Amino acid sequence: MILYRRSLPDGQAEETAAAFEMLFEQNGWPPQWRDGVFDYHHNHSTAHEVLGFAAGWARLIFGGPGGREVRVAAGDVALLPVGTGHCRIERSSDFWAVGAYPRGQNFDILRNAPSAEAARSMANLDFPNSDPVSGVNGPLTRLWR
Repeated sequence: MILYRRSLPDGQAEETAAAFEMLFEQNGWPPQWRDGVFDYHHNHSTAHEVLGFAAGWARLIFGGPGGREVRVAAGDVALLPVGTGHCRIERSSDFWAVGAYPRGQNFDILRNAPSAEAARSMANLDFPNSDPVSGVNGPLTRLWR
């Protein structure tokens, strides 16, 4: 996973969310939702994910149960390879995020370890062709492997 700190300057939540949506869209990661992060461990077996934190702060765990705890705040971005478990453990009352996925990938929500079939699918999922924050083209394999 990659964590970008202060990708966007502090601003009003709606402006920050709209700025993340524009940034992700122009870099090939169409935004799909605005909401919080679930308070239970989950992962996605059919898509890589980027989370742009639009308002507030939260303590999240990345990597599933026993993973690493990270505090994120408005303006930060988390880029999660397919299958990366994540969970919210604490948040401010105004916390929310924008979620996006590479063009052509649709997300699912798994609350348990992936099945053997899902694990095979995850291993064969194409890497995104661009970074959702910088826009740098080329598969992100060099960063994630």
